[in-house]
Amino acid sequence: MTKHLDIDTKAMRAKILDLAIQGKLTDQREEDGNARDLLKEIQAEKEKLIKEKKIKKEKPLPEITEEEKPFEIPDNWEWVRLGNLTSKVGAGNTPKGGKNSGVYRESGVEFIREMNVYNDGLHYDGMVYISSELAKTRTGSAVVAGDILLNITGGSIGRCALVPDNFVLGNVNQHVLIIRNVVASLREYIHLVLCSPLVQRYINNSAVGDKAGLSASKTKGFVIPLPPLAEQKRIADKVSKLFAQLDAIDKAYEEYRELQQTMKAKLLDLAVQGKLTDQRAEDGNARDLLKEIQAEKEKLIKEKKIKKEKPLPEIEADEIPFEIPTNWMWARLGDIVSKTIKRGKSPKYSITGDVLVFAQKCNTKPGRINLELAKKLDLSTLKKYPEEEFMLSGDIVINSTGNGTMGRVGFFRDKDNPYNLKIVPDSHVTTIRVLHDLIDSQYIFYFLKKLQPKLESSGDGSTNQKELKATIIASICIPLPPLDEQKRIVAKLDELLPLL
Repeated sequence: MTKHLDIDTKAMRAKILDLAIQGKLTDQREEDGNARDLLKEIQAEKEKLIKEKKIKKEKPLPEITEEEKPFEIPDNWEWVRLGNLTSKVGAGNTPKGGKNSGVYRESGVEFIREMNVYNDGLHYDGMVYISSELAKTRTGSAVVAGDILLNITGGSIGRCALVPDNFVLGNVNQHVLIIRNVVASLREYIHLVLCSPLVQRYINNSAVGDKAGLSASKTKGFVIPLPPLAEQKRIADKVSKLFAQLDAIDKAYEEYRELQQTMKAKLLDLAVQGKLTDQRAEDGNARDLLKEIQAEKEKLIKEKKIKKEKPLPEIEADEIPFEIPTNWMWARLGDIVSKTIKRGKSPKYSITGDVLVFAQKCNTKPGRINLELAKKLDLSTLKKYPEEEFMLSGDIVINSTGNGTMGRVGFFRDKDNPYNLKIVPDSHVTTIRVLHDLIDSQYIFYFLKKLQPKLESSGDGSTNQKELKATIIASICIPLPPLDEQKRIVAKLDELLPLL
């Protein structure tokens, strides 16, 4: 999250980088000299490395045309191709057999892949290692301190990391390009140039092929604005200082968000304990309400509108997490619903049709239902869906498989379905429908939302195949107030939650 209050820190970082590489973030000083002289020094050093056979002589890069210069730069700067500043621009490769060959291990020489390369440095989540013996045979893919690593394929293309000074030795795969400067002091400035939106757009426009790849030769041809060395340092220092201030804003906002979530959780806690509303004698007693619910369910069973289910076990004392008002009572969720709690069916999709399939992604992280993400059901399978399977306004949805979204609770309303299409849940979504004349479904939603952290960790199965079983959901203990108080609780939460 980088957009908050009236400050979009992500956009500000982008603007800072663009101003920096145009010479608009720092002053130009006569004593800095001219970038032409710096370029001559770099060329002389490159010739020296060629003579010493430390690098190979390459075909000269073409002159820069006026059409290639994307913006004006100060008079003492120079336009230069990236390849004229570097001693190496080349991608690595994956060891023979890749991840299935057994070459990756838990320690050794770091094997850096595109998932480890970010603009703010190397990220070690998912880092794998290779043996030092194997690394010695892969000198062309070797990474050393001070290198710049650039992702050149796929969705992370353009992400760019500066390898830190304390880095010892590493290796990269074919999705990562090593950029090694002739003069080490260039690296911080070149890194921020490559991270700037102006250059990032150029990178994306230069990518070719079905999988959007960027070649080493195209990267060498990048047109770079080059200031004198002293101004490069001032630019890098200025960017670092401004970014640190934006980092502080982001940190403060995250702390605010954590406090906000804590306050929301506390508000829900108070609500479902009866501490947010008053209890009134005229509301009656939840025990009578539960009898009405049971009588209504029996009626629906006789009318064959719902199926009779195996009775749920009585609630034990150790299942009750907190005290509730005397006119409330504890009930299992499965005892107060009007249809069996279960997941939907595995659908067959079509590109046409007027019935939507509600998937986990439709129950979005920000907390709203988004049917634009729903696919269409193949209408030839429609006969498999009885009428009760179609979603109704007031249904509660719970994502019920996988690690990413399992346990997420959503609330479906008619306004989420402006085209009034029929909707069925898929096999990864559990729906909960209550008796609306006797239960306020939004009250049940708020209670389940309070339980969401617990639901997220209540799955059974292997790491990648965890599922939140319908039986677990049905057995949840609900603090049940009389209907009128349920409505007062919902009204109070609707009033207070938006303020947070």
